[in-house]
Formats: sequence, structure tokens, C-alpha cells
Amino acid sequence: MQAITFQQPYKVLVKTVPIPKILQDTDVIVKVCVSGLCGSDLHVYRGDEVGIDKDTIMGHEFMGIVNEIGSNVKDLKVGDRVLSPFSSCCGECFYCCRGITSRCEKGQLFGCLKNGYGIHGGQAEYVRVPFASSTLVKIPEGISDNTALLLCDVLCTGYFCAENGLNELAPQISYLKQYKLEYQKKDEYDDIVVVVVGCGPVGLMSIASAIYLGVKNIYSIDSIQERLEIAKEFGATPIHLIDENPIEKIKEITNGRGADIVLEAVGNLLSLDLSFKLLRTAGVLSSIGLNHSNTFPFNPNDGYNKNLKYISGRCPSVICDTLLQTSATTSRQQHAPSVLTRKTDDQK
Repeated sequence: MQAITFQQPYKVLVKTVPIPKILQDTDVIVKVCVSGLCGSDLHVYRGDEVGIDKDTIMGHEFMGIVNEIGSNVKDLKVGDRVLSPFSSCCGECFYCCRGITSRCEKGQLFGCLKNGYGIHGGQAEYVRVPFASSTLVKIPEGISDNTALLLCDVLCTGYFCAENGLNELAPQISYLKQYKLEYQKKDEYDDIVVVVVGCGPVGLMSIASAIYLGVKNIYSIDSIQERLEIAKEFGATPIHLIDENPIEKIKEITNGRGADIVLEAVGNLLSLDLSFKLLRTAGVLSSIGLNHSNTFPFNPNDGYNKNLKYISGRCPSVICDTLLQTSATTSRQQHAPSVLTRKTDDQK
């Protein structure tokens, strides 16, 4: 079969490699229909993710058809249309039993082999999926291949980022509704100001998710005008990182306070620093960008003085099950595949 393989930083090759085989009785072989290129793949490509073995098949976003199943696989059959989250999960360990499937004690990231340990990725014609019964998700009728592909990572990660931010702010909203009569007749998020830093695919999905969850005042920050225009289509008010002063702009909008919630979707020190400065006292910083830095741009005392709520981490696959109930009916998410996906043979 053909597969995209990592060779060294800044070098990948399409190579002919063996079709994977069932190794454990809980494995499934999936014939890949659509595979995605994630921003996290660039961390591997650039060498930021250190130690990836040569000839590792890349990619952790894929959907396809069950082609072969192990003898102990339950609830799946050959011909099922399935998608895979970006990591496998056993479904039985301490973390899986608490819904934190992305930190499964036996889980492995697709497209991440180090010293021979790990599993190949989905940028290939076929892929082996361990713990298939608890890892793979059946795709209901009515959901296109490209929408299903977004559910492998990008859409779920954006939703996770937005939901984390809103959940952390919930006690303040509850307090307002209890003690301020003028808030009792308002919708929950009427006065909440949310800022999304970074309008790549995950940032755009954070915008779509925040609006789906009820946010009405949402602003997007990026230095690329085309991305800001797409963010505007999704429902955010765009702020250009270079041509405008985002911090002053948000303070002007909020009477000098700052944003209630900042959703950071880039993953570097500059974006994290900007996110912190955009935030009001006792605001929530929900960071979903994969950051390889060894430090924070703000120190513990800065966080203390701001009563900072900071939340981060890898999205659990259980989010996918939630979104499968909504992705076919949410207009912005229906629009997303045409904006975020392209066939490689279209790129001349």
C-alpha cells in the first residue's frame, strides 16, 4: 500500500509499505477513505516532537471502512463505516472509566512510533487500530466523510476548548443569577465576552462550538486576513493581530476589564502571553494549542494576582460521541468541511 512516512525533520516520503495485519485479537484493520493533515503533524514534520522513528506512517485523523476484525472485537463488523480519535484507548483503565480516554494507561497516539513502540498513523491506505471496540466510533447515516474526519480531532478539540472555558466560568454566572435580579431573565451567556486566539482549523471549531453552546459575543484574533474572514463567516468579530491592538480593543469593549474567557488555539509562548493579557481578573484561559515550550510567559504570582483559572490538556474521545448527535444538524459545522478540507489532487 501507499503511505506518507516520516524520514527526518522537514522530510516525508510517500512509500510503498506492507498492509498492516491483525496483531492482537482486539485489533481492527481499517481501509482508509479520508485522512487529514493536522497542525500537530507539523510538530512531527518540523522536529519539535523529538524521537519519532524513521518510516513512521504519519497522521492521526482518519475515517474509513472496517476491513478485517480480530476475534475478540465486539460491536463492529466488516463493512462498518467508522472514524478514529487520534489515540487508542483500552476502555477499562482508571482514566478510561472516568471518561479521560485521551490519557488511557495503554493508549497510544496514531502516527507516533518511538524506539519501535507505538502505532502507525492513518495517512495510508490501511491502518491497524488497537482496542478497536473502545477506540473506533461508528458513523451514523447522514454524516459525510469530511464531517466525520473533523470529528476525529479538529472539531472535538475545538469543542473541548470552548466547553472547558464555559464550564469554568459557570459558578460566576450562577452567582449572578442568584443575587442580581437583572440577570435572572437573561440567557446564560448574554454578557459573556469570549476571545479566540488563532483562527486555524481548531480555532475556527472553537468559534463554532462556543456559538453553538450559546455565546453571543465572540471575537477572533489572527494575523492572516483570510482566516479572519472565515472566522467572521463562522460568527466571530475579527481583530487583526498586527493592524489593530487586540488588548486595547477588548478592553474598550469590556469597559477596561478584559475578556471573560480566552480560548488559546495556537500553542506557543506569544499566543499564551497575549491570551493572558486579554483576560480579565478571575477570567478563564482555556488553552488547547500544543505547546512544546518549557516555561510559561506568566509566573505563579501573575496568576495569583489575576485569580486566574487555567485549563488545558488533550481532548478525550468521549467528546466525539456527544458531537455525533449534533454535527449533522448544526449549520456552522455543516459549513466547516467545505472550508477546512481539500483533496490533495485539487492543489495544483
